[in-house]
Amino acid sequence: MVIARAYGMLGPDAHDASAVRASYFVDPDGILRAMTCYPATIGRSVDEMIRMVAALQRVHGGDVLAPAGWTPGADMLRRPGETVDAVLGAPGAADWFYATVPDEPGI
Repeated sequence: MVIARAYGMLGPDAHDASAVRASYFVDPDGILRAMTCYPATIGRSVDEMIRMVAALQRVHGGDVLAPAGWTPGADMLRRPGETVDAVLGAPGAADWFYATVPDEPGI
């Protein structure tokens, strides 16, 4: 409950953490990078938590994006162009955003 209180998940008067049904992903610098919330009636997925940590680590450098359902070794997405020319110059309607690249850390 110390961590839950430190991140404002529990009030100072809480006697237990039964109301907390959230998972927080905090980087080594103490910055909250992601969170998931669940109702008390649904269990959390450990596999999804591990996938999320892997994705957060992989995209940390800002060179690529992780698409939905990404797993280590699967293709990543190239960062999209941020100018009008990049958007309008793409060969296909979605190519300015959805262009896959191999999962090779450091590219």
